[in-house]
Amino acid sequence: MAGPGGVAEGDLEAAGLRLSVTGEVATVSLARPERRNAMTGRTWEALAHVGQTLSDSVRIVVIKGEGPSFSSGIDLNMFRPGGVEGETSLVDRIADGSADDAELDTVIAGYQEGFRWLRRPDIVTVAAVRGHAIGAGFQLALSCDLRVLADDAQLCMKEPALGLVPDLTGTKPLVDLVGANRAMELCLTARTVSAAEARELRLAELVVEGAQLDAAVDDLAAALLAVPREAATATKELLRGAPGRTLEEQAVAERRAQAGRLTAMAAQAARG
Repeated sequence: MAGPGGVAEGDLEAAGLRLSVTGEVATVSLARPERRNAMTGRTWEALAHVGQTLSDSVRIVVIKGEGPSFSSGIDLNMFRPGGVEGETSLVDRIADGSADDAELDTVIAGYQEGFRWLRRPDIVTVAAVRGHAIGAGFQLALSCDLRVLADDAQLCMKEPALGLVPDLTGTKPLVDLVGANRAMELCLTARTVSAAEARELRLAELVVEGAQLDAAVDDLAAALLAVPREAATATKELLRGAPGRTLEEQAVAERRAQAGRLTAMAAQAARG
């Protein structure tokens, strides 16, 4: 049976995900609470498929975790002989020489697609984080446009401590938010950042009591939906592109975006 986003429910369940769509809001839940929502390659591939098949009617995507944690990050069984049950072990294939550098690049790029779509201009994505958001979990939260944290949230970029690098598109938003030096300190010490510090570092737009997390996210979604979709999309594109532009380039982008909106509004008015 296909789920509300066009993804087979059985496939999502096997990947440790749940998807629900209510009106213009889609909620993607990490659903392995018995493993603190640890993620595997199949999780990231399923996330990518959610993004590819999401209904055009959806404007807001909320990412959350079931149970007391957002996500403990990568399932460490991926690094053990045999890997995760039901999944091909990339580590085993590296060890026996059947996976070369080109294939590794392709596989990791596929995993990254589970995170990249969350920056799409036609949707606004919100991470609702309680408890631990470690490694891949932290990167998933960073991939969202906005982060609402419960006051018990704990963020940690764990990969370097495991002998790895953060490779799920989290380094770019981390540097953009906190600067290269602070990002280096957070990654190379793999220390835990509390919700209060996360707010100070601009890693969270809002920190609330744990019991208020769902209501705070609902209120935020309602406020976001109050803005016309076309204006929100154009504005998100402007803001996302601003760090890579000079002031003059940004001014040009603003003029073009506004001309597009005014033209669309005039056409709508002419139609009555």
